Amino acid sequence: MARRISAATAATGSWTDPDGFRSPAGEVHAWLSGTNQTLCGVPLARAQLTRLAGVPFEEAQPATGNAADRVTSVCPRCLSATGHRRGERRWQRVNPRP
Repeated sequence: MARRISAATAATGSWTDPDGFRSPAGEVHAWLSGTNQTLCGVPLARAQLTRLAGVPFEEAQPATGNAADRVTSVCPRCLSATGHRRGERRWQRVNPRP
């Protein structure tokens, strides 16, 4: 079973919602606080990514709808690095051998 990593969000842009909270916009990457690169290896400064330490990477997924109103894409390498799977289908044995 894959281990899930809790990471913050780094995005190509940000916007402020009506409540005054900064939310990600554009392309979203997973980022560990205290490092200068994303989990997929993209340097934050060279790619001009905005660090959003208060937004967990799980909430920046467009499927959740929490802080992802203006997210256009999610980095697939960061998704796999945090332990997510495409479609979230878990492997399960249906008819085990005796």
